[in-house]
Amino acid sequence: MRLLLDTHIFLWYITGDQRLSRHFRESIENAEVVFVSVVSIWEAIIKHTIGKLPLPEAPFPWLSTQRELHGFISLPVEERSFADLGQLPRHHDDPFDRMLVSQALGGDLLLVTVDAVLTKYLVPLLTPG
Repeated sequence: MRLLLDTHIFLWYITGDQRLSRHFRESIENAEVVFVSVVSIWEAIIKHTIGKLPLPEAPFPWLSTQRELHGFISLPVEERSFADLGQLPRHHDDPFDRMLVSQALGGDLLLVTVDAVLTKYLVPLLTPG
């Protein structure tokens, strides 16, 4: 399996949050490759800066360091990352989620999320199980 972690899943994994199901944790640990998009790092930094996301350390470089420590691969935003973005239905307007959906589609990746809104998109999802 080639996985792309939604921002909350990445954060839950690196902090040992109990909201991350055993199924998700095992799937992540047994995946062929696990990606964390720079979009998720961006989102977490913004949320931390505005006070909506407490973190044990300053988000940068802590988030990048955690990504590396857990063996996750950084997924950059490139022009081809936008290939599917314009065709996505307007299920919601969260630009971070929409970009992750586009990256998952373009990279043939299974998106790992518990966000019910993302189930409306035609993107392969790893569901809570």
